[in-house]
Amino acid sequence: MKLFKKIVLWVLGGLLLGILVCFWSNFEIENKTKDFVTDDIEKLPNQKVGLLLGTSKTLPSGYKNYYFYYRIDAAEKLYKSGKIEYIIVSGDNSRKDYNEPEDMKNELINRGIPADKIYEDFAGFRTLDSVVRAKEIFGQNSYIIISQKFHNERAVYLAQKNGIEAFGFNAKDVNKYAGIKTKIREYLARTKVFVDFLIGKEPKFGGEKIEIK
Repeated sequence: MKLFKKIVLWVLGGLLLGILVCFWSNFEIENKTKDFVTDDIEKLPNQKVGLLLGTSKTLPSGYKNYYFYYRIDAAEKLYKSGKIEYIIVSGDNSRKDYNEPEDMKNELINRGIPADKIYEDFAGFRTLDSVVRAKEIFGQNSYIIISQKFHNERAVYLAQKNGIEAFGFNAKDVNKYAGIKTKIREYLARTKVFVDFLIGKEPKFGGEKIEIK
């Protein structure tokens, strides 16, 4: 019986610690990035490059993924306002039938953005990959990240920790009910940020340098 009580206490203690770490991670990331993430395009400095973070164009149900289209809207606005000259579209291309960078590029071209102003990063499997590769592969030490606010905060934090001057332009969010699963996943992802730092996690793939010009 005593052993059972000890096991229960250890399990409860572990759960409590996990919850505390999760909330602390969220607070730390929001606090450190609050001055670098904005909905107001006028508050952003001009940059050579915008980094558009990928997501699926459609949901598993087959319906439109509004996270995708709202990010495209934000990237279009940023480019056409003159705040950025080029866009890196970074996302997952791990399967032949799934290509986030290509989907983003095609949608941007449909919005009137020239193809030669768009660079594809096919190895943006995780936010960490996209952020670090923009520096290591594309040679950008300063840029604007384009995604929803909750995602931008984490991405900007990762950039800061990797010696990058990054700003976040917030795309429109989906309604709170449709996005609740995504928000829960984001809380867990923020906790994983600190796990990655502890184990020295690096981007999954390297590659040849690409000059943006």
